[in-house]
Amino acid sequence: MPKKRSYLKRFLIWRYKSISQKNFVFLLSILVGLLAGLVSVTLKNITFAIEALLEKGIAFSQNQLYFILPFIGLLLVYLFIKYIAKRPINLAIPTVLLSLSKKGGVLHYKKIYYPLITVPLTVGFGGSVGLLGPAIVSGAALSSNLSRLFHIDKKTRTLLIACASAGAIASIFKSPIAAIVFAVEVFSLDLTFASLLPLLIASVSSVLTSYFFLGNEVLFNFKITDTFAIKDTFFYLALGVGTAFGSIYFSKIYFAVLKFFNRFRTAKQRLLFGGLAIGIMLYFIPPLYGEGFGFINNLLAGDHVSALGKTPFDNYSNNIWVVIALLFGITVFKAIAMTTTFAAGGSGGIIIPTLVMGSALGNVVAKIINNLGLGFHVSEANFTLVGMAGLIAGVLHAPLTAIFLIAEITGGYALFVPLMITVSISFILTKNAMEHTIYTRELAEKGALLTHDKDKSVLTLMNIDNVIETNFITLAPEMTLGDMLHNGVAKSNRNLFPVVNTEGQLVGIILLDDIRNVMFDQTLYQCTSVETFMHNPPDYILYEKDNMHRVMKKFQSSGAWNLPVLKDGKYLGFVSKSKLLTAYRRELINFTS
Repeated sequence: MPKKRSYLKRFLIWRYKSISQKNFVFLLSILVGLLAGLVSVTLKNITFAIEALLEKGIAFSQNQLYFILPFIGLLLVYLFIKYIAKRPINLAIPTVLLSLSKKGGVLHYKKIYYPLITVPLTVGFGGSVGLLGPAIVSGAALSSNLSRLFHIDKKTRTLLIACASAGAIASIFKSPIAAIVFAVEVFSLDLTFASLLPLLIASVSSVLTSYFFLGNEVLFNFKITDTFAIKDTFFYLALGVGTAFGSIYFSKIYFAVLKFFNRFRTAKQRLLFGGLAIGIMLYFIPPLYGEGFGFINNLLAGDHVSALGKTPFDNYSNNIWVVIALLFGITVFKAIAMTTTFAAGGSGGIIIPTLVMGSALGNVVAKIINNLGLGFHVSEANFTLVGMAGLIAGVLHAPLTAIFLIAEITGGYALFVPLMITVSISFILTKNAMEHTIYTRELAEKGALLTHDKDKSVLTLMNIDNVIETNFITLAPEMTLGDMLHNGVAKSNRNLFPVVNTEGQLVGIILLDDIRNVMFDQTLYQCTSVETFMHNPPDYILYEKDNMHRVMKKFQSSGAWNLPVLKDGKYLGFVSKSKLLTAYRRELINFTS
């Protein structure tokens, strides 16, 4: 071990002498892109191998008993978490966002390989979730630990984590431009030349990794044949409204299902109920099985029979309205099946399920238009694609990612105008209805969300522990004026004194100005006490509840120069406005440099 450290130390010394920081970041971007691509390819291959094994080597699928497979996968994940990981699985991308805002971009090394175990077990056995989110967190953990190994500063570590995220998307979808835009939109990265070039390098190297291992294989094998017609503008506007409502439903049902499962006391109870619920949904709606790439490709090919698979309603599949109802059922139940998989203990992402739901919704809208009997006809394949973009824009609040992702998937920009129409409508309506996404809601409530608002981001990055001052002499309420002057004022270089009782609770404060006119009157030294002069502070800072946004607002509203901090109801220290503003300026310079 010492020898390895010696080699690393020699390398770091050589690097500082021979390679500039800028060029070293470029080299690390290449490495991060390759590793993120490798992780994504590995995750995809393991998952697809499990799916193939279950389809060909086990009699479940032949006997139409596939709906019990997700329960088996969830059981295996449950056993892995309980006996090996011994810690719950958090939603992938919020984990990365939290690490960037509150942990300096530090991710535990176990997050590199845990997704490579839990996600294939969940998705490979039919869990209705995606691979992309876990691929991002695994690549981000690799990047984080690589940055720590090479002593990279916090700001550059954030950039490299964004590079890993872009690399994961570029590798899975083979869409490097959308990957860069995703990193900027979701991770609130400032798009400057200094950040753009590493993102571009990481995306390209990740795509090359994907081509090396998978060849020209793509997730969606589709070429646009029907171009945009101006007469279809109104229908794309209607699709935008539809995908906005679908996005709002997706987010609300996600939190509603999780809230319902929180009623169960143990993980075992959630597993049993969730596994049963997923099995029932799969029996009636087979396309909910697994990620759903096959479902999307069948819709794009115009084969809704193969997309729907074998259902209890096959005898009615010749009726187009039954088909529409079944596809709408997928739109409704995909979000429920996905969230149930999470709640039951599964591991995965939400981006691919969002695409599945959007494809079904877009196809439903197109089929309704074409079968109303009013003489209208639109391209069902195009609406399927644009519906996917509308859901991505609404659910993730990432409109540019949605546009470029679909454009790159289709190999051109023939749908650019309808994409812009639908995506903009979906994003505007959803953003007005729901300020935060599935990824960001809980982080925003905790005050741990980075945004493109620099002021809010700087406050989020600040740590309240760094601005708390504890060098104040505390006074007891029963202390006499003489004792306060001799044991407090005479020994302190501060003009503020907290008054604390025997239980450590703050009962008031005294300013030097409060006693200035009596401090030399010796006749009062023994007959007056601290309690006579103390008063309540203008406001309090609650250590457990107040983030830096609230702290700054309390200073603005109270006009105070110092506010006391309470932890568990007891006095901890003070935050001064001068120290707070100094720390803010320092963090702002670091954030924008």
